[in-house]
Amino acid sequence: MCSSKFFTTFLFSLTLASLLQTCFGAETDPLFHFCSNSENFTANSPYESNLKILINSLIYKTPSTGFGVASVGHYPNQKAYGLALCRGDVSASECKTCVTEAPKEILNRCPYNKGGIIWYDYCMFKYLDTDFLGKIAYANRFYMWNLNNVADPATFNYKTRELLRQLAQKAYGNDKFYATGELKLGESETLYGLTQCTRDLSSNDCNKCLNDAINELPNCCDGKEGGRVVGGSCNFRYEIYPFVKE
Repeated sequence: MCSSKFFTTFLFSLTLASLLQTCFGAETDPLFHFCSNSENFTANSPYESNLKILINSLIYKTPSTGFGVASVGHYPNQKAYGLALCRGDVSASECKTCVTEAPKEILNRCPYNKGGIIWYDYCMFKYLDTDFLGKIAYANRFYMWNLNNVADPATFNYKTRELLRQLAQKAYGNDKFYATGELKLGESETLYGLTQCTRDLSSNDCNKCLNDAINELPNCCDGKEGGRVVGGSCNFRYEIYPFVKE
């Protein structure tokens, strides 16, 4: 289980502007963030020093592979743990831009919190004062969906689940824990999907995380043209238009 030091909550986003932003790849605003409810750190403390080193380490190591983990510090109350993940189709330069901006923004939004997590369309950045690496993060999951409804919800929901299940199997079976694909809905309509896990998980945990997220489809995106369930360990997205890079 993930650390209880993050609030467990859900965001039901109806913001069309956010969806349009992600469609066109803008990275000016985050999708969402959480601040931890653990104790705060003080300025110039050992934890702050370790957190700065951690952030710089993740900014340096993440862009080359799209994923990075790190921990800095020797004493339990001073140690910082972090993780950064970029979407599997973005370039190294786009990844670097995102993971450089993300910690600045989360520190601005969660000043002196010992933990925080922030999501952009291109990346996720997370840090905490307890070891969360290698564990499925069930907390801090949020939903986004397209405002448009489909004509035949039952059939569309079935096809969406079918595609995402296929992509979940594809994702946990490769080294990047990332998969995209499409499914023809008719002569003129195609469904596009994406699944991704953080690479600190085992293959089995990646599979479990994605399938648990897919099981939330009725709560998230019932009969909607597009949607996503996003968490600290995995996420999926589907749309009726292409949204990943070639």
